[in-house]
Amino acid sequence: MPSSTQSVRRSVALPPALVEQAMEAAPPELRGNFNGLVRSLLEAYVKQRRVYEFAQEMRSMAADPSIQQASAFINNEFAVAENDGLGESDDPPR
Repeated sequence: MPSSTQSVRRSVALPPALVEQAMEAAPPELRGNFNGLVRSLLEAYVKQRRVYEFAQEMRSMAADPSIQQASAFINNEFAVAENDGLGESDDPPR
């Protein structure tokens, strides 16, 4: 994988209207820099996909019966500690 100081050149074919709309929607600092805009959008896309994929993994784990069983066991083990009164007080707030 190239380092952040290297660049990889790619050629893409885009409809002119899409390029125009993208440049119009771009933040002011990127309106004259199509390469910068594409880079910014790709970075945002990669970040969004990673968040999405992580959420998918969490949903998958949550639906896994063995994970549910382990979670229930852990919750049961800590139930005693949750009921020990720490952080709670019978004294009224001042």
